[in-house]
Amino acid sequence: MNIVYEKRTDKSLNEAIEALEEKLKENSFGVLWQLNFKDKLAEKGLELKDDFVVLEVCNPKQAKEVLEINSHIGYVLPCKMVVRTEDGQTYVGMTSPEKLIRLFDDSELTEIAKDVEHALKKAVLASI
Repeated sequence: MNIVYEKRTDKSLNEAIEALEEKLKENSFGVLWQLNFKDKLAEKGLELKDDFVVLEVCNPKQAKEVLEINSHIGYVLPCKMVVRTEDGQTYVGMTSPEKLIRLFDDSELTEIAKDVEHALKKAVLASI
């Protein structure tokens, strides 16, 4: 089971982040916060070879809907998206909301997660 969906882009790290944020907004998702692992580790005196930026994203309406069905879904919210570099290439990706939600074994939640995943994949593809 591959839980990661990822696409390569010719954009720089910052260009990819900006494009992804714009496309997420067009799909009713907002970025709650962003963590740059390379910068954070550098603060601790550790060097990470490549960039790795995590964006925690959320569609408030869908988050409310799933939390009202099962409050334990909060353990996998918000959705994580990543913009990273490896060997001079930039990648944009995410963990699969549908596969994560399946762990809760609720068909109603799975349908919502499919919609979320579709919107996030659409934003990834439009941003690359």
